[in-house]
Amino acid sequence: MTASLILASQSASRRALLTAAKVPFDAVSPGVDEEAAKEALRADGLDARALADALAELKALRFSRRAPADLVLGCDQTLSLDTGEMIDKAVDRDDAVRILTMLSGRSHYLHSAAVLVQGGTPVWRHIERVKMTMRTLSPDFIQSYLDQDWDECQWCVGCYRIEGPGAQLFTKIEGSQFAIQGLPLLPLLDFLRIRGFLPS
Repeated sequence: MTASLILASQSASRRALLTAAKVPFDAVSPGVDEEAAKEALRADGLDARALADALAELKALRFSRRAPADLVLGCDQTLSLDTGEMIDKAVDRDDAVRILTMLSGRSHYLHSAAVLVQGGTPVWRHIERVKMTMRTLSPDFIQSYLDQDWDECQWCVGCYRIEGPGAQLFTKIEGSQFAIQGLPLLPLLDFLRIRGFLPS
């Protein structure tokens, strides 16, 4: 029996990427208390890159127990400043203003991790780092931007959707737009072809 691909994420952008690439998959909730897991892993001293990798693996492993024959894909993203300080999702709109003000006029790093698990064992992983340089944002622009996109961008770490109005925040991006949207798609497609899940 052929294995199915299970996306252990409810992210609309990740679902859209796989759908657009014509990858057959089912999406499920990973059933992980992400904030509690993140705090525990941070207490262990993990940096932003390692944290994204560990959370992606945790999500895939958690659901793999229910579908051991299938390939379960876990994903996560973290943001960090050049100082190593990590940036979390905004807790409310005021916090979003604080985050965007902090990112304004400087570069930060987005770490996009994906892990495939089968039978409770990781079989593939990939982490991409994207350097994001944000232009200097005026206070009025920040408020206007949040007026336009708050309903969507509040769920995004860094308070931006690059596929939406968030593109206006940046002067330079060094790395994959797929990774910014939540999935290192091209390396994943390569692995799925190697495994025979996708035609080559």
